[in-house]
Amino acid sequence: MDIRAILMGLAFAVMWSSAFTSARIIVADAPPLMALAFRFTISGALAVLIALWMGQSWRLTRVQWRATIIFGICQNALYLGLNFVAMQRIEASLAAIIASSMPLLVGVAGWLFAGQRMSPIGVIGLIAGFCGVVIIMGARLGAGADIYGIGLCLIGVLSLTVATLALRNASSGGNFMMVVGLQMLIGSAVLWPAGLMLETLEVTMSPKLVLAFVYTTLVPGLAATLVWFWLVNRIGAVKAATFHFLNPFLGVAIAAVILSEGLGTMDILGVVIITLGILAVQISRQTVRG
Repeated sequence: MDIRAILMGLAFAVMWSSAFTSARIIVADAPPLMALAFRFTISGALAVLIALWMGQSWRLTRVQWRATIIFGICQNALYLGLNFVAMQRIEASLAAIIASSMPLLVGVAGWLFAGQRMSPIGVIGLIAGFCGVVIIMGARLGAGADIYGIGLCLIGVLSLTVATLALRNASSGGNFMMVVGLQMLIGSAVLWPAGLMLETLEVTMSPKLVLAFVYTTLVPGLAATLVWFWLVNRIGAVKAATFHFLNPFLGVAIAAVILSEGLGTMDILGVVIITLGILAVQISRQTVRG
């Protein structure tokens, strides 16, 4: 992993973690599903236009199409849709912490269903990571956190796990920019009917809302996705996933700085344990593959 990959990985972690804070700002003044569908319409169209400019083709392989459709539905429609709805009820920091358990779930899925080996340090990392989540959940529920919102985030992170596993097959065969755009448009196509059926178009326009929407469309929405695909293609999914260990800390820190969300002792302890657990799992996976 060279210095360029490290810097791009750090940039991805910051962009990915900041999405929860910008989403929290958006859903305070706009319907979550329609706002997200609009975001994907814009970012997906931009990515497709860039792909055509780069000379990439709509003609994906059958494996790419299957992975792109699964990724578009599971990450963009289900994971992000559920998180946007949930953040009308819970804080951005809590949503970020729950989402940060995704690398742990991917590790479990690979271990149980794909026959991937895991060293003792990896098993310890899995157990520690989930213990960290339990510590935070217990503290937040005790403080009155919304159970329905937490439930939506938990379903969402399971969907994100499926999307991440599907991503392994989406970038093989080239046309990665076209894949990025199409999976966003697929998410938009699923979210628009849901939003129109379940929500009322009531938007409180403000500079804060516009800035948050533009930011989340271009930075976490488009740039972070491109960087992630680039990382996976350059250094592989296992090494790229190592940067996810930064997400618990960054997600909580950004929400605390921008939204002034409070942090308790159990939150800090849980975040540290989750971060170390994710790092242990990634080290284990790299060691086994090495």
